[in-house]
Amino acid sequence: MVVCGDNALALRVTKELATVYRQHVTVVLPSLRGGSHGPQIAGLTERPGLSVETVEARVPDDDALIRAGIERASALALTSGDDQLNIYIALRARRINPRVRLVIRMFNRNLGQYLTDLLDRAARLSGNRRSGGGAAQGAPSDATTTVLSDSDTAAPSIVAAAVVGSDKVLYADGLLLRAKERTLRNVDRRNPLCTLALMPAPEDDENDEGSSDEDSSDDSVSEGADHAETSAANGEGAPSSSGDRPRRGPVLLPGEEDLRGLPPDREAVVLEAITRRASRPAAVRAPRLPRMLAFKELFSRRLRYSLLAMTVVVFILAAVNWGISRDSPLHAGYVTLLDLFAINEPKLHEPPGEQVLQLLAGLAGMMLLPLLLAVVLESYGSFRKAAALPTPPRGMSGHVVLVGLGKVGKHVLERLLELNIPVVCIEQNDEARGIALARRRRVPTLIADVTEDGVLEEAKIKRSRALLALTSSDGINLEASLNARQIKPQLRVVMRLFDDDFAATVYRTLRDTYPGAQTRSRSVSALAAPAFAGAMMGRQVLGAISVGRRVLVFAAVEARGNPLLQGRTVEQAFQPGAWRVVALDTASEDERQQDLSTVSSTGAGELEWRLHPGYVLKDGDRVVVGATRRGLSRLLAAGPTRERPRIPGTGEHHFPDPRTP
Repeated sequence: MVVCGDNALALRVTKELATVYRQHVTVVLPSLRGGSHGPQIAGLTERPGLSVETVEARVPDDDALIRAGIERASALALTSGDDQLNIYIALRARRINPRVRLVIRMFNRNLGQYLTDLLDRAARLSGNRRSGGGAAQGAPSDATTTVLSDSDTAAPSIVAAAVVGSDKVLYADGLLLRAKERTLRNVDRRNPLCTLALMPAPEDDENDEGSSDEDSSDDSVSEGADHAETSAANGEGAPSSSGDRPRRGPVLLPGEEDLRGLPPDREAVVLEAITRRASRPAAVRAPRLPRMLAFKELFSRRLRYSLLAMTVVVFILAAVNWGISRDSPLHAGYVTLLDLFAINEPKLHEPPGEQVLQLLAGLAGMMLLPLLLAVVLESYGSFRKAAALPTPPRGMSGHVVLVGLGKVGKHVLERLLELNIPVVCIEQNDEARGIALARRRRVPTLIADVTEDGVLEEAKIKRSRALLALTSSDGINLEASLNARQIKPQLRVVMRLFDDDFAATVYRTLRDTYPGAQTRSRSVSALAAPAFAGAMMGRQVLGAISVGRRVLVFAAVEARGNPLLQGRTVEQAFQPGAWRVVALDTASEDERQQDLSTVSSTGAGELEWRLHPGYVLKDGDRVVVGATRRGLSRLLAAGPTRERPRIPGTGEHHFPDPRTP
């Protein structure tokens, strides 16, 4: 495996591949002595039991990729935050090795889709040329390109931490799933899909989300602060006497014997289905009659009443003129309008009644001029207001205040809108990435500095349910969170902090200062790393749910050729503490969705979540498993492989040293 980058995501993906999947990893980075995480990555090369090498190159060009062994690599991960640099490296890597599996970090998802199609087409064409030229082996079918976004991957967990506190959410096949802590007495309250974890007894609960022994992050998310989460020594990285189960902390994927005889007040984490998202918006029927709502939005009530009164006056003048002149109603109305606009000849030789009527019409015309000017000004202001961002409406409550609409904030806003959760956004830069989304969806947004007095009050922070401080500045996030806590001490706050030590200190301080407020810690890179590592292993990871300092990964796995799945029933395929089958893909092999995180084109879900324990997994079945990271590694190692054979039971490859002839 080859990883390019020296950021927090590169560090965590390298550690994930080396410690969990037992892979040989080569990291290409600018410097081992400087940079963002160069020294930390260099420390992995010296850790016993890990097969990690490094290649220093200021720009990962062809020479650097060849020195990293790209010609023999199974997968390449590009973790830079620069989309253009990742595209540059991906194109070069595909040209050097058409069979390499690419996992690319990109923010622009549309560009990422185009790049995926381009690189996959290049791999197929290269394979056809090799086979046509008599080569023994073309590009394998799994030489795919996967484009992921770390912020998009972590957004559901950030939203869950803000909206429902300790709940974790997962999106799969258009279905919204959540992991909910319930007592064994109430575990069947919502007919859960399965039990994910058994929480430790209160007297044995020593899990502290605000601390970690090894991992560090330059971009963490927490309430009050966020510290790094899962580590090899505190999670699945270190072996224990009971397989994947730690001696302390939660018991992941417990079996029936683990749940038997426990007190009813013991807590467990269960997987529950919330709702299925609509795959496409319903067709909107055109109204039969024109609506007057636009007229009401353009003009104020006072102006509408004034226009109505002026219309009544004109009709009265026309009626009186008709009665005096004895002309036709149409001619009387025409003469009245001429008098109203002062373009008729003076009636010097007409009867006194018609002269008085002409003067009254002229007076009404003078009153009409400022009224028409008011119509023009109000319509202009209404059009400007319609093009601008709306402000928080009066009486708004139960909403989420989102500070920062940058890279992370934009994805979080998308998730909140998908869940139909009311949002009020605060952003200082009117050209931020999420402003266009907020304007398009008519989200109440304040273009202001959140640190100024009165901004949070204007966002109705007193009546909100949570605050998300997701700007790129630690100082702004901390100041906004402390100000919000002063206004509403019990407010749930999720804060983004880059400095890990600073994050841990702030986390503990806020937890001790506001014990009544919920305190949860989440890390963007920690939540995204399993998805990147799983994609490098050739499996789609639908999501990761953290339980304490451990992580459960949900991935799509083929049953074909895997003795741990094929030919076994769902009950027999369950390995307590390691993995369990949670869903079955019911679509045929030709019609399967490549990305199970989306809904099928027919609008119906293709995953069956309530499987009969006696169902036998057949050749060709694709299942979704919930597994620990080490359990998923063992499950994938037992399956067939198109590449060089792995060491049995570990999934590890032997690679020759590129420096030796």
